[in-house]
Amino acid sequence: MGLDSNEQLLGRIAVHTKAITPEQLNQATLAQGRTGGRLGEILVEKGFVTPAQLQKLLAAQKQVLAKHVAKKAAVETAPEPEPGAAAASMQSLAAPKPSAEASKPLRAAKAPVATRPAGGAREALHELLREGVGAGASDLHVHSGAPLRWRRHGALEVRGEAPLDPARVEAMLRSILSAEQGARFDAEGQVDLAYTLEGTGRFRVNVYRQQRGFDAVFRAIPDHAPSLEELSLPSSLARLTNYHQGMVLITGPAGCGKSSTMAAFLNLVNEERSDHILTIEDPIEYVHVSKRCLVNQRQVRSHTESFARALRAGLREDPDVIAIGELRDLETISLALTAAETGHFVLGTLHTSSTIRTIDRLIGVFPPDQQGQVRTMLSESLRAVVSQRLVPRADGQGRAPALEVLIANKAVGNLIRENKTFQIRSILQTGGAHGMCLLDGSLEELVKAGTITREEARRHCEEAKRFGGAAA
Repeated sequence: MGLDSNEQLLGRIAVHTKAITPEQLNQATLAQGRTGGRLGEILVEKGFVTPAQLQKLLAAQKQVLAKHVAKKAAVETAPEPEPGAAAASMQSLAAPKPSAEASKPLRAAKAPVATRPAGGAREALHELLREGVGAGASDLHVHSGAPLRWRRHGALEVRGEAPLDPARVEAMLRSILSAEQGARFDAEGQVDLAYTLEGTGRFRVNVYRQQRGFDAVFRAIPDHAPSLEELSLPSSLARLTNYHQGMVLITGPAGCGKSSTMAAFLNLVNEERSDHILTIEDPIEYVHVSKRCLVNQRQVRSHTESFARALRAGLREDPDVIAIGELRDLETISLALTAAETGHFVLGTLHTSSTIRTIDRLIGVFPPDQQGQVRTMLSESLRAVVSQRLVPRADGQGRAPALEVLIANKAVGNLIRENKTFQIRSILQTGGAHGMCLLDGSLEELVKAGTITREEARRHCEEAKRFGGAAA
């Protein structure tokens, strides 16, 4: 199976038998990449397993390898391809040609995936990820039976014409799954995870099954938390991190940069305060190193059963700041409101398209007989809502953020409590002195500055008349 596969197998066995956690395996794998040492020795050096435990794991590994060799000898008939043959080439991943081509000689780069070691499949995937990151792609789409695609500046681009061989895609994707993740994928048909490729970056990954086979989307995450300046966000937003109690929400559609904005906020807190920051994510995206603050990051499924369970426990873990990757259900929202009301600073994200819809969504998830109480809680604990979009720049060089910012002052609190959220729009229009703005106002400023075109502004605006047309 090759050295890489043996090491990978040992790691999977260790996780499967609960000798180590998936995070410990990730740490040991990164250390192995730096030092070139053996995985088992690194696990012992880091104190993750004892020498006696390692011997048991090696014995189990030996048994699995023996079974694999016997099975492979019985069923494998295709010749072994040349080592390293076009590992980074799209042709090595292409699906077999139609039957009309069957009489032509088969090149080594198109050998069946069953004859390739798992390590080769993983390295082929690594090459694709490196290429995508190098090209500035935000997402890499690996789809069975379809050409490779990636997203740059918000547009999905096709890379190469040949469809990817489903068997090859399955080998690549299984090569990065731990034993636990593989079992969950087999049971549920999809799995979320974070994957680190040293020297390239970190990726948020969703692997799923569809009619043609295995698919995955890799979202590239920078190796450091960004600053507001790097995200082209106004420096005035920094004051939203000064709260020591209450809730600040970052909202917008999928792919609008909510996670990056929250990471920038957390980094500001981490650099300027001496607090305990607790994040609950699925999966962990930006990795925050403790600076002035103590930072603990928990991943749903790996470290805790659910957002709600982690948040309930978090209230007993003495946090000052709680960051919630997504407010996705009634229980999580209820606990977040309680945390904000009881003296914690809560940061969270939500998939809503405006600040007013965010408030309505938070209240609307509760049964009607509880909504009056929730309005009161929210009116007292909400501090701000930042709703954002990423709009293609006029020069084609990336995307620019357009914002709607609501600061929850006393007037806003009264409207929330009295169930008159529709009147908040007038406060947004006149609240510029308090740092507020409407999305359409932000888009208009970007058009005036020549940053985006009027056509793009029309596509994202709330009132098309402001930009001379009808919204798409």
